[in-house]
Amino acid sequence: MVGQSPLGPGEGRAAVLLQPFVHQVGGHTSMLTYDEHTICKPLVSQELSFYESLPLAMRQFTPQYKGIVSVHLKKDSLGNLTLIASPGLGQPDSCGRLDSAGGDPAVTLWHKCKWTASASSEHGLVKWSHSQVTKTFKDSCPGKKLLRTDLQYHTDSLLEDANGKQPERKSYNPWGLHCHRQHLNRMSSKHNENKLQQFLLLENVVSKYSYPCILDLKMGTRQHGDDASEEKKARHIKKCEQSTSASLGVRICGMQVYQADTGHFLCKDKYYGRKLSPEGFRQTLRQFLCNGNQLRTDLLEPIILRLKALLSVIRKQSSYRFYSSSLLIIYDGQEHKESTDHHLPFPKTHGTNPSRVDVRMIDFAHTTFKGSKSNPNPTLHDGPDQGYIFGLENLIKILQNLSEGK
Repeated sequence: MVGQSPLGPGEGRAAVLLQPFVHQVGGHTSMLTYDEHTICKPLVSQELSFYESLPLAMRQFTPQYKGIVSVHLKKDSLGNLTLIASPGLGQPDSCGRLDSAGGDPAVTLWHKCKWTASASSEHGLVKWSHSQVTKTFKDSCPGKKLLRTDLQYHTDSLLEDANGKQPERKSYNPWGLHCHRQHLNRMSSKHNENKLQQFLLLENVVSKYSYPCILDLKMGTRQHGDDASEEKKARHIKKCEQSTSASLGVRICGMQVYQADTGHFLCKDKYYGRKLSPEGFRQTLRQFLCNGNQLRTDLLEPIILRLKALLSVIRKQSSYRFYSSSLLIIYDGQEHKESTDHHLPFPKTHGTNPSRVDVRMIDFAHTTFKGSKSNPNPTLHDGPDQGYIFGLENLIKILQNLSEGK
């Protein structure tokens, strides 16, 4: 969303007030909304190098790269924190200009949120007014009824209760707000107000969905990058050994699925995914395709076909290693029945409509390949990423079994 008043660096140009991306279901880096069709995230040179030299065959399976934008932290006299993007040449200008007096209520989201750094709060995390966040999302988000006013956030095990159990949450996924809160804390402690940070601008791959159901899968049998310290390497190896990353080559990193019977999203996070056995993984995959009333068997074939197409592409990418990257499986939780109703967000279709489901690779901060600009002397790997291929093959197999009623 765009504000018109000058806001420090980039003065004289329309500034973009960055909002947390409410459909972020996994990862630890804060994803921010730049405009309806664009999100942004902190720039990592290895990820930029990947997007700049992206093989043509992979483009349909990754978000469109849209450029780079400068971002700075803004703090007002009351201690409220905001992130402001300063668009330059080559940046998207599709979002319309809005003056401070009108427009979508979402524009003022971070003006309404009372962010205060609390020295006494545990871990020094940021607190905010839940009622104001709730009201603004209700006013501005397409699925207005989905956010409950009693949504609570915790510091560490975000979605777990006192006994370590994870309740089924039926609301907007709080994970993105959790990541954003931590990101603001890091920025406010490490950077002064006027210091500019570079952010990547990427396609918002769920913008076309009314009720985006998203499964975030951490792919491969290895998660640490070639440049990882011995401590980090050991930590990632342990996580893989204790999860389905080792046995299946894939583990659940986050999920939200729209429940048609209640009108809410059911959410799971990475801590839930790490604890799953192979059978638990299969059951959760089934749950992802269940809308509260029935199993969406109509989605199985298009998802499987898309995964097979991706598998074919990955097998041809010699030297690429997609360490710690994720795979998103996306569909719309609102079923669009065959009808002549022109008010439906999707047109009437026949047979398998590829737009009903999507499969996208994301998060390439630790991806390595021959010829990477960010690392002139990378560790060279022969052939395709076998760990990623192993995960894709198992994922396809599980979905095929579901399709056959096994």
